[in-house]
Amino acid sequence: MDILIGQTLALMVIAILVAIVARRLSLPYTVGLVLAGAALAVSRYDTGIQLTHDIIFNLILPPLLFEAAINIPWHELRRDLVPVLVLSVLGVMVSALAVSLGMTALLGWPFASALVFGVLIAATDPVAVIAMFKDTGLDGRLRLLVESESLFNDGVAAVLFGLALAWAQGQSGDTLVAGWSLVTIAGGGIALGLATGALGLLVAGRTGEHMVEAAVTFVAAYGSFLAAEYLHVSGVLATVSAGLLMGSVGIRGNAARFGLSVQGRTFVLEIWEFAAFIANSLVFLLIGLAVARVPFAQVGWSSLAAAIVLVLVGRAATVYPLSQFLAHSRWKITAREQHILWWGGLRGALALALALALPPDLPLRNEIVIASFAVVGFSVLVQGLTMTPLMRRLGFLSPQA
Repeated sequence: MDILIGQTLALMVIAILVAIVARRLSLPYTVGLVLAGAALAVSRYDTGIQLTHDIIFNLILPPLLFEAAINIPWHELRRDLVPVLVLSVLGVMVSALAVSLGMTALLGWPFASALVFGVLIAATDPVAVIAMFKDTGLDGRLRLLVESESLFNDGVAAVLFGLALAWAQGQSGDTLVAGWSLVTIAGGGIALGLATGALGLLVAGRTGEHMVEAAVTFVAAYGSFLAAEYLHVSGVLATVSAGLLMGSVGIRGNAARFGLSVQGRTFVLEIWEFAAFIANSLVFLLIGLAVARVPFAQVGWSSLAAAIVLVLVGRAATVYPLSQFLAHSRWKITAREQHILWWGGLRGALALALALALPPDLPLRNEIVIASFAVVGFSVLVQGLTMTPLMRRLGFLSPQA
């Protein structure tokens, strides 16, 4: 235990140094963490901590999801809920299908394995872009679209992943049963999250102690996720739902009975920002460590390049055509915003968690894991580094930003 605590503290010291250097170099913080993790791996530094499905799902995802959810104003989300749902629900399906068909046609993968890869890699995780938004002070509708879509499509992809994996293993049953499973897993996660959030607000509303109020939010975030996973419904959607409810009612709401105290509202937002910083620091360092050790040559560089291109094409097939359906409505997404949604659709922790959870007997399991790491590495390093210049060129940032 002492060794584990010491190794974790060492990683945090590295994260602090990376944050300082990244700010001086105007480098995205998450990109710096991945590069630092890769450097540690090359130097053969033993962190004693491995990137696993359990670490990502049970430790990293709940604070990242909850912190993002409590910061999304419901009235703004409600205004743009239609494009968010179109991009996150239909978008995941379109992207997954495009990538699956491409992997089958270009690389000769069996469609079942290609579909599993297409679904797990479909969820966007634009943490690096959101961090850059915060650094530059960019706010408004674009940030809401990027962040809200990533929250919802994480949940949709996690649900579809379970169905795709069951089908790949010959356990799916008929279409009606699969459709009902999709509804129950997603709906059950949302219902459980809302119930947990409401219970948390009821408890928090009876105390004016900001420490207790913050503790209630932590119980709600982790409790909703773990309870949902135990009940075999969507933990991602449960935590997002709990966060949206507690943020909209408890932090920004006016209801005296359920709202947090004035001190509690400020304290909760600050402590969750800190928790997300810790979670991001650990996961991106571990991603860098893992990426540097992945035997990419086993799959072949041309195959990995094809996978990366297909993921970008799948994302383009999501953003641009679906945006056209909204072009003549009040939810119109401008061409400039579409470009940011496309290139800013980074892949990250959720994709790796799902890939690492694949059963050993799944055909092409090793290839799927390696391709997932390649796509995540490319998206964080290449797309993450080029987002700021792209936003300047499109006029979202001033030339000095």
